[in-house]
Amino acid sequence: MEPGVNAKLLIDNATTLKLHTGNLVNRSRLKKKCPSSPSEELQDCIKATLGEWCATIRPTLETELPSILDCTIPENTELITPEERDELKVSVKLFLGESDCPSIRYAVDMACVSLGVSQLDSVIIAPPPLSEGESLTLVHLQPMWAELEGLVQDQKAAAIGTSDLDKTLLEQLYNWAQVKPSSNQVNLASCCVMPPDLTAFAKEFDIQLLTHNDSRELISAVGFQEAVQESCHSLQGADWRLEWVLRYSIIVKSRGIIKAKGYLVHARKDAH
Repeated sequence: MEPGVNAKLLIDNATTLKLHTGNLVNRSRLKKKCPSSPSEELQDCIKATLGEWCATIRPTLETELPSILDCTIPENTELITPEERDELKVSVKLFLGESDCPSIRYAVDMACVSLGVSQLDSVIIAPPPLSEGESLTLVHLQPMWAELEGLVQDQKAAAIGTSDLDKTLLEQLYNWAQVKPSSNQVNLASCCVMPPDLTAFAKEFDIQLLTHNDSRELISAVGFQEAVQESCHSLQGADWRLEWVLRYSIIVKSRGIIKAKGYLVHARKDAH
């Protein structure tokens, strides 16, 4: 049996797919073209990691096929050592594909294990895309924020932040929250200049305003399914749905340089 055929058998049987792209700082040196956006980068990474994983799978005689597949290439990943931990800042942004609050803790736990740390320095949440015509409200944010607060209490996250909140919503969250947001990301595509009311509020309450260029939906359902299909011949991607994507960056504090960055991806297969 060819490696690809065996990988197809495993993926067809699995109901959960986990993937860690490994450190892209090392991989990007080898790549000729630079991705034009975070979405393109993620799609390229999923395709490359799955393709590499498919190629490494050898035929096995196991009768029991696993329902949870970890499609990570161990050689591409590197753990942070206890000696260097204090020198590094580990920040993550979690993009939720759906409103499943328990997956927030699961994603953070998976990041800690994958990177070899007990606590993340910063966790920023990007809520799941809303239906057409629907606007984000405090009611949407509260269950997710409560989950993040639990992570701070359990010392899994040192600071928690938000993404794309206007002044009104940030103020509502700030007033309601027990653990206050330490940062709020603003998309520069939607506003070239920081809104003055948001800037004033953030300054008064010591909330750091950061900029980003992520699209509302980091990768579409179709984009993810295409990446799965193109990674390995004859794979079916249509049944898979993306639950969440976590992007991490590890910065050397003293020098301000990125030591590592990468993505963790979690997907489930719809049961027919």
